[in-house]
Amino acid sequence: MGLVHLRALSASDSVRVVAVAEPLETARAALRDAGVQLHADLNAMLRAGNLDGVLVAAPSTLHLDLIRQLAAASLPILCEKPCGITAAQAREAATVAARHGVTLQVAYWRRFVPALQRLRARTASGELGALYLIACWQWDGEPPAAQFNAGSGGIFIDMGVHEFDQIRWLSGQEFVRLDAAVASVTADPESAQALCTLSGGSTALVSLGRRFPSGDVCRVEVFGTRGADECRFLWPPAGEGVFLDALRRQAEAFAVQVRGGAASGATAADAAATLAAAEQAQAAT
Repeated sequence: MGLVHLRALSASDSVRVVAVAEPLETARAALRDAGVQLHADLNAMLRAGNLDGVLVAAPSTLHLDLIRQLAAASLPILCEKPCGITAAQAREAATVAARHGVTLQVAYWRRFVPALQRLRARTASGELGALYLIACWQWDGEPPAAQFNAGSGGIFIDMGVHEFDQIRWLSGQEFVRLDAAVASVTADPESAQALCTLSGGSTALVSLGRRFPSGDVCRVEVFGTRGADECRFLWPPAGEGVFLDALRRQAEAFAVQVRGGAASGATAADAAATLAAAEQAQAAT
């Protein structure tokens, strides 16, 4: 994800990457011509200074420790989702950031996709009426590497948190109950589904999969008493462009907040709520 963020931010006029901390020498070697200062660890990057904020794109198991270090250094933080691998870790991250008085935004990039923002405006205005179903699909082109899976927390925490955050953001409701099922044809679930009851009386369906012939895809359907809408916001062949654009918009919104502007991204409290939903889904399988 660090490399993906570098690509996305290369198109930004308001955010510039000036340094990268990467402990793996081969990864640093691949960045020799990237035009940024390279450091073997976070402490070295912090000592070098000249930072307005830091984007955490490390494995999820390291999120909380890195947030502790960055908050202690009084640096604003944009942390890749899910902000730890448990709801308790996300809540502690929020506490740490508040104690040091630093901004902590969690990188749920869906909130910065224009098509989804338009859909949210329709639901918030009541244009679709009372919502009775939000159905979300996220299917990857192929499974991630085994090394990634080992520290990802599982399919609901790795993939499902995006959908759980999207459901809360679109509906303005909280999760009351989750029932779930996973495909067990392989050791790591190839797919997982969750049926959710929400606090405002709506229901939600989450469908996750590791293999899709056309590549990575995401879509959401919203059904209400006055209308319905479908949004295939990440779909080949334009999916990568949508993703990179959203990452850029996300970082630029973070910069606005750091400069004293309004917050528009997900908070650590949002991350804790999505992780709690993921934990509930895992427990239901």
